[in-house]
Amino acid sequence: MKAPQRLQALIDEGLIDTVVRQLMSGKEAMVYVVRCGDETRCAKVYKEADKRSFRQAVDYTENRRVKNSREARAMAKGTRFGRQVTEAIWQSAEVDALYRLAAAGVRVPTPHNFLEGVLLMDLVTDANGDAAPRLNDVAFSPEDALRHHASLLREVMRMLCAGIVHGDLSEFNVLLAEDGPVVIDLPQAVDAAGNNHARRMLLRDVENLRNFFGQFAPALLETRFGEEIWHLYERGQLRPETELTGSYMPETGPVDLRNVLREVDDAREEEAARLLRLRTPRQ
Repeated sequence: MKAPQRLQALIDEGLIDTVVRQLMSGKEAMVYVVRCGDETRCAKVYKEADKRSFRQAVDYTENRRVKNSREARAMAKGTRFGRQVTEAIWQSAEVDALYRLAAAGVRVPTPHNFLEGVLLMDLVTDANGDAAPRLNDVAFSPEDALRHHASLLREVMRMLCAGIVHGDLSEFNVLLAEDGPVVIDLPQAVDAAGNNHARRMLLRDVENLRNFFGQFAPALLETRFGEEIWHLYERGQLRPETELTGSYMPETGPVDLRNVLREVDDAREEEAARLLRLRTPRQ
């Protein structure tokens, strides 16, 4: 196919030889299958972030660093330059997270380069060598559901031990490769220790996995792995190989009503985003 303009810089630099086809188009990016020498990879071309809600952006970008006070002021005022800075930080967050998680042994696509708003990384494939499907596009037996759920919980723990919470993990952001699930889409990844919303995001990530796989293995719907994982993390007892029970006894204390209302609002937004993804066809 004719190379999109956004990929021309990578072609000029010799990082891409040819563009094979468009793989998908989403709210945040378009992904293309490309050839790099003898390798088939994918190129993720980021879109402008004008469709993200302000509150979501604040939650995810909390504690992310900027170069100077001028950039911080521009971001706070929402100027054109500030929006450009915010977008650059949003994109680099995924690149940084991918390299960090790959080094920690997390099953993510191996990143190769990032240039002009385009992330070049491995193409995740199935047993036939085709682009791997999302979990949402696959039906599972109870046994496979339990197996893949356990595998992804290990990835969640491995990510958390590396100091990162995915922040938007669901059946839409996991590909089923020939050798098991691979986690994708990390621009919203947050620092587990430096973001006040990290616990809530971790619990939501794990809940999304529980609810999806629970459709095929209903026993999972009674588990509380998220609370257990965070409880161990807070106490410095979490390891990637930690054996989980799925049980958790919450500590008693006063109810934070503001936090409860915020959780309700977040759940509504998450459901709206899920429905939007279901209506967006994968090309």
